[in-house]
Amino acid sequence: MAASKPVEPQSGTGLPRWQLALLVGTPIVLGVGAVYLWNRRRTKDRKGTGERKTPEGSASPVQGQDGAARANQEQENMSPLDRAQGAKNKGNKYFKAGKYENAIQCYTEAIALCPTEQKTDLSTFYQNRAAAYEQLMKWTEVVQDCCQAVELNPRYVKALFRRAKALEKLDNKKECLEDVTAVCILEAFQNQQSMLLADKVLKHLGKEKAKEKYKNREPMMPSPQFIKSYFSSFTDDIISQPLQKGEKKDEDKDKEGEAAEVTESSGYLKAKQYMEEENYDKIISECTKEIESGGRYTAEALLLRATFYLLIGNATAAQPDLDRVINMHDANVKLQANALIKRGSMYMQQQQPLLSTQDFNMAAEIDTRNPDVYHHRGQLKILLDQVDEAVGDFDECILLRPDSALAQAQKCFALYRQAYTGNNPSQVQKAMDGFEDVIKRFPKCAEGYALYAQALTDQQQFGKADEMYDKCIELEQDNATTYVHKGLLQLQWKQDLDLGLELISKAIEIDNKCDFAYETMGTIEVQRGNLDKAIDMFNKAINLAKSEMEMAHLYSLCDAAYAQTEVARKYGLKPPTL
Repeated sequence: MAASKPVEPQSGTGLPRWQLALLVGTPIVLGVGAVYLWNRRRTKDRKGTGERKTPEGSASPVQGQDGAARANQEQENMSPLDRAQGAKNKGNKYFKAGKYENAIQCYTEAIALCPTEQKTDLSTFYQNRAAAYEQLMKWTEVVQDCCQAVELNPRYVKALFRRAKALEKLDNKKECLEDVTAVCILEAFQNQQSMLLADKVLKHLGKEKAKEKYKNREPMMPSPQFIKSYFSSFTDDIISQPLQKGEKKDEDKDKEGEAAEVTESSGYLKAKQYMEEENYDKIISECTKEIESGGRYTAEALLLRATFYLLIGNATAAQPDLDRVINMHDANVKLQANALIKRGSMYMQQQQPLLSTQDFNMAAEIDTRNPDVYHHRGQLKILLDQVDEAVGDFDECILLRPDSALAQAQKCFALYRQAYTGNNPSQVQKAMDGFEDVIKRFPKCAEGYALYAQALTDQQQFGKADEMYDKCIELEQDNATTYVHKGLLQLQWKQDLDLGLELISKAIEIDNKCDFAYETMGTIEVQRGNLDKAIDMFNKAINLAKSEMEMAHLYSLCDAAYAQTEVARKYGLKPPTL
């Protein structure tokens, strides 16, 4: 499937990636497979998953009529704090009986009676009254009382979390996130309820910001290496094939010592020439000339223009062109199948798997012997965690094109993933043997080494994984992603932070448009406690994101880091750092 980098399947078991901006020692899911920043285990069993509904303190015992007078006499002899505690206990009794208005009156009395220097007790009374207001869904009052409680006791987890929930109800996501971040840190990330709220708020914030940002973003051409890698994933694609002799311009043929042959002026042919020259910025405009003139290569120009719209992240402009090619009655079936693959990949990036599956199935129906259809549909099936079907598609691709090293390598990874997640050691070893066979038969396939390296990392065979990444770099010295993976390996294997950062910095030096490198650098800087630098890295990655979905994820990481800076400023709270 045509995508910037592999993505984890939707049903993956990893933690939400926003937590990487907060928590040391959790797995980072980067590309295909899990790469770990640090070889530490986090606690599996989370504590305190129940709702925080009840107020604090015990309820007063039920009194009979004979005891009422004696209780009143005793109360006159009590200190103000004891009287306040008595009012609170009475309020707790009403709370447990579901009489929240009565409970509020009692808590209000407790607040009025409590000496101001008794900050801990006073904060409890405010928090209890907030709990009663919460039951009545009076969110503004909940926030007000929790603010009083937190002002008196800045690390009051119950009050912080109750305020976070009320702020969410009031659609104040930014302050809600700050409160729930503080709660997560105070609870050492052991309470599932607060973790789920943080995840929910970050996803909503990320989607909101990404929707606005993506709509107004400046299209950006990716690096030449990225573009070449993208087109190399297609083997039966007319528009990515080199110009044929009859298509070339006169002056180009003369340079090659061929007989001059006049060909018609064509924007599409000029665009193809620019592709060979890696002059990618001119391709869309030349394709537009071909389309507007109604030239003989209109279908090809539409598909090529749509492809570059997708590459610069403009799916809105790409879709009409793809639709036209797919619906053309006289278009080459190869063009239509390629358009369906690309539209299907676009739908998957937009998180529309049903539409994506429909397009890939249609492509398989109209061009049954096109290996690209099965190769890219196999990648889709991996994303959908349909590994058996993915392997079947890779097998079909290999049958049609036995020299497809990429399909061979991805089939091995699909089998490995299935065995690893299913905890089947014998099948894991079989998949690892398959990788050995692939790199032996296809020693020039960088992707084979890269996928094998990720599997080796999972198996903690770090030295051999490092060798595989070195092979990748030998074959593709300008592939920034490999340097990022190798850098992460150094962190997990040798705990060598300096070398890891050096390799990721090298990736940015090679390709300053590698969003993956900026994202990874940002995540590491958060864990080092360098929050301002981390936020800068995440913002750079956001500006380079190729889809709204990627952008939303990056905003979640950035917002998590920013919330941590606010929590540190307000409460002096910081999670452990590397």
